Amino acid sequence: MSDKPFPENYYAGAYWGPRKESAEECARRTAHFLTLLASADPFLAQWYKPAKSRKDARKHPLMPPDPPILTELFRRGGNREKGGPVFEDLGFRISTDNGGPSGDCAVLRIKCGDYCGASRNSCVLDLPHQGLNAERVLSVPVLTQVVRSMAVAWEPDWAVATSCDHRDLLSEAGDTRDDVGWVMYVSRQRGPVPPLPAPVWIAPVEDLGTLVVLTPERLTASNSAHVELGRRVFNLLDRAGLLQPVIPG
Repeated sequence: MSDKPFPENYYAGAYWGPRKESAEECARRTAHFLTLLASADPFLAQWYKPAKSRKDARKHPLMPPDPPILTELFRRGGNREKGGPVFEDLGFRISTDNGGPSGDCAVLRIKCGDYCGASRNSCVLDLPHQGLNAERVLSVPVLTQVVRSMAVAWEPDWAVATSCDHRDLLSEAGDTRDDVGWVMYVSRQRGPVPPLPAPVWIAPVEDLGTLVVLTPERLTASNSAHVELGRRVFNLLDRAGLLQPVIPG
């Protein structure tokens, strides 16, 4: 194993449409998500309140998650004009990280409670791309648990964990359809997942939806077989009507 940076960056993201939720409700879902996420890997089991420096942040851990503290963070992250009231229909935002050095750090960004329909709600986890933590986290067992945790806590329309480069190869300019990648989740509200080619496998996530794993090894944009498989699965899911944008139009 090497400390050299990976040639590709990876992330996991869950996305859903307009949903009116208070700062307290966003905090409850976040607390649930962080608790589930901690079981995926020790690297994802520690988070800190936003601060001016990492040294200051380490004085204020967010784990175990405390809903009142998270509620206050969401309230501070409400959209507002300077000195004015919060625009509740635009929801709330928070951002946190797990305190690691550059390259060996995870960053979590959440937008929750937006019900105006101008932009989608989301929970996005930027993953490490360097060192032993990246070697371990960028694997099917860990990312499957990350996406499953997002599905259970947030009940999104769609979720994906993948390489940014692989995503970009499959996307066309201006395309608003959901991204197809390494590990995916589709809500059952969108419909059943069609038969998919090997080595893709699928599994239910409680009664919420379906998990889809493209390949058992690490997915990369430099592997032409991974790109071709991604295109085939994209077309099959698109024909089944499962890739419609979270925010239509």
